[in-house]
Parts: sequence; C-alpha cells; structure tokens
Amino acid sequence: MTSQLPELSGKVALITGASRGIGYGIAEALVARGDRVVITGRTEDSLKEAVEQLGAERAVYVAGKAHDEAHQAAAVERAMEDFGRVDYLINNAGTNPVFGPIADLDLGVARKVFETNVISALGFAQKTWHAWQKDNGGAIVNIASVAGIAPSPFIAAYGVSKAALINLTQQLAHEFAPGVRVNAIAPAVVKTKFASALYEGREAEAAASYPLARLGVPSDIGGAAAFLTSAQSDWVTGQTLVVDGGIFLNAGVS
Repeated sequence: MTSQLPELSGKVALITGASRGIGYGIAEALVARGDRVVITGRTEDSLKEAVEQLGAERAVYVAGKAHDEAHQAAAVERAMEDFGRVDYLINNAGTNPVFGPIADLDLGVARKVFETNVISALGFAQKTWHAWQKDNGGAIVNIASVAGIAPSPFIAAYGVSKAALINLTQQLAHEFAPGVRVNAIAPAVVKTKFASALYEGREAEAAASYPLARLGVPSDIGGAAAFLTSAQSDWVTGQTLVVDGGIFLNAGVS
C-alpha cells in the first residue's frame, strides 16, 4: 500500500479499535484517499504492524483501552501534536464478552459493555470536539450494529449498547450541528476475529441467508465510512447507514 499512496488530502482521522478488522479496513480506506490517521487499540504489537502496512508517514498509533479517559485524551493529543488537527473521529472500538440469554446476564459484564461501546464513544467525541471540531468542523462516524436495530438472541447486551450508540449519534448530531456531522454505520456480520464465533466453521451456512450471498468484509465498512466523511455526504447527519448484505430484507438477523 505504501508504494501507491495518493497526495495528502490535508485531513486527519482518529480511528479507535483500528489495529485489525473493521477499524483497520476504515483506516485503509481513508489513507487510500490521502488522509492521515491516528489509530488506537489495546495491543501495541498489532498497532505497530498496522502502521507499517498503512505507511508510517500517514499513520501513527496510541495504545490503550478505549474506556480509559486518559487514553482518550492521549489519542486526541497525539493527533493534534503530530498532524495539527483531527477532522474525523471514527468510534469503532467495541466489545462483546458474553453470549447467552439476557435473563442470566451478569450486570457487571453489562456495565463493561456499555463503558466500551457507548461511554468511550462519548468521551472521544467530547475530546475531539473541544480539541478541534468545535471551531473547525468535521465529522464523526460511530460503528453500531444491526443488533442495535432489531433483537439479536444471545448477544443482547451488545445489541442494547449499540442501540444506545445509535441514539447517542442522534444526540451528538443535533448538538454538534451545523459544523460537525455525526452518523452511524450498522453492519451485519463482517468477517473479523471479533465476529468469528458467528460464522467460523459454518460460513457458507451463515452467508446463505444473506440476499447478497456473502458475509461482509472490512472494506465494505471502510467504503461506507469514507462516504460519511466525504463532501458527498455533506447534507447527511444523524443517520444510521445499514450495511448488511440485505439481511434485513429477510426480516431480521440470522
């Protein structure tokens, strides 16, 4: 990738949870159009590898836990120190550590899910707003899920947190307008390590219920994020873009 980098766009994105999977797919899409990126994640070695692939002149990383306010501040500060701006925030960091009926859900686990999937997104949005976007504009994209739009058995805590993230998207869009547009993307199952339990060993079966006859890949979400942080979406805010291979045409998530 580094041998075919386009001219710099002058724009900078902060992407959380971007050492691999959907976050890395988004980073690839933005770097491919000339943006510079600050990526975050928990594992330094994975982040280093991601920066190597993206191009060290276009990408830097900050390791830490998304729900840690000090980490949030450090990531925004790194963007400002290295690149002087942070036009786009992509809240992709998420967790889903539990699988089972909501009746038996450990409330401590539920709190952890909300801390990572919702509160961290709010924290990053606040810090990005005060550091740059309040005075200079920009865009925020929150990575939600189709599980936040319709019931998804056995991943209820995750789904409820993503429903909250969708509402947070609307709240931020209203408050941060007109200078900052805030939208969400709601993917169905995307082939990542994070979602592997939903398809591993039975991918053909899992994909059979999708009208487009395949599961998603990170570049599908990267393309959607590139659109929502581009001039082509300048009149779009407060929306949730469903990227699901048509699964909702079948009235639900399989």
